[in-house]
Amino acid sequence: MEYVAFSVAVIILLGLLFSRAFNRIGIPGILGMLVLGMLIGPHGLNLISKSIMDVSPDLRVIALIIILLRAGFGINLESLRKVGMTAVKMSFIPDVVEGFAVMFAAHYILGLPLIEAGILGFVIAAVSPAVIVPQMLSFIERRMGTAKGIPTIILTGASVDDVVSITLFSVFLGMYQGQQVNFLVEALGVPISILTGIVAGLALGLALVYLFRKFEIRNTEKTLIILGAAILLKNAGDILSAHVPIAALVGVMVTGLVILERMPETGLKLSEKFNKVWIFAEILLFVLVGAAVDVKLIFQVGLLGLAVILLGLAARSMGVLLALRGSNLNLREKVFCIAAYIPKATVQAAVGAIPLAAGVAAGQTILAMAVLAILFTAPVGSLAVRITGERFLEVEGAP
Repeated sequence: MEYVAFSVAVIILLGLLFSRAFNRIGIPGILGMLVLGMLIGPHGLNLISKSIMDVSPDLRVIALIIILLRAGFGINLESLRKVGMTAVKMSFIPDVVEGFAVMFAAHYILGLPLIEAGILGFVIAAVSPAVIVPQMLSFIERRMGTAKGIPTIILTGASVDDVVSITLFSVFLGMYQGQQVNFLVEALGVPISILTGIVAGLALGLALVYLFRKFEIRNTEKTLIILGAAILLKNAGDILSAHVPIAALVGVMVTGLVILERMPETGLKLSEKFNKVWIFAEILLFVLVGAAVDVKLIFQVGLLGLAVILLGLAARSMGVLLALRGSNLNLREKVFCIAAYIPKATVQAAVGAIPLAAGVAAGQTILAMAVLAILFTAPVGSLAVRITGERFLEVEGAP
């Protein structure tokens, strides 16, 4: 027990220190937390308790739920209506284009069989809400790009993007394991899962609004109730997904959106509470993601692996431009959207090791590529978003 407490203390104190230190020299703080995780994790100095590493996947999911609730509390429904179709296109076109580009690049460059290359493609393709959401919320608070709803497009698109990636990853993994996979049925399952997730989030959000209006509850208690309910929604979604496709994480985001729309004043106060909770959750998430990384794996794929990732990002950029056709965004704003879709971290850390555990022949290579994608794209993408956002997004109402 003492070792667990010691591990938590080390994660918090050094996480804050590394984040601040990296920010001071102009490098995104998340890279500092990732590096710290690699240093003190089981592949480094082994200062993190095995008990914490055993529950690390669950802790990372809770952190992801917190960031999606923050996303929901940051989305204005009127802005979402304004950019609706663009956000829908951004939620799947870039992901699918990148996934298949990585698939063919890995087949021809790394020599992976097509099915295994497809598994890799959709491990790599998912964008990271944990990196993107805080930055988009910062732009919304400063009203940067909000006149055209640009941060809202990225917030919603990036959150649904993961659903598409994980679904297609599961399809290719099922094909490898000899399951009968009907691509048409699976493709239909994606919008159905998103729709059921929205309905579940709407129901939960309305139930919480009723509860908060019916009873006198402090905002701190409301925050804990929402977080607990969102975790239960995610768990229920995992159980029901064997029978009904449901994107529970989309429902989590919708829950925050509904509360903000029905109780605007309360919603803004709760948003501030979740901002404070995120300070701890962010440290926990990125240090534990770093702790799951074995840097030695990167040398297995080397420069060829990096070439595959870069080709995938180039294809994703083309997908972003395709998704934004017909929108009112100018070229500079489109470049910002391309930058916002670079970072990868949470999904790669969550599913990167699954193919290896499932006995996929190329499982070690897939895990190594997931590690390389995190270490390369998370800091580079975060920095690119900061630079392009400050330079290319216009402040709403400014002359």
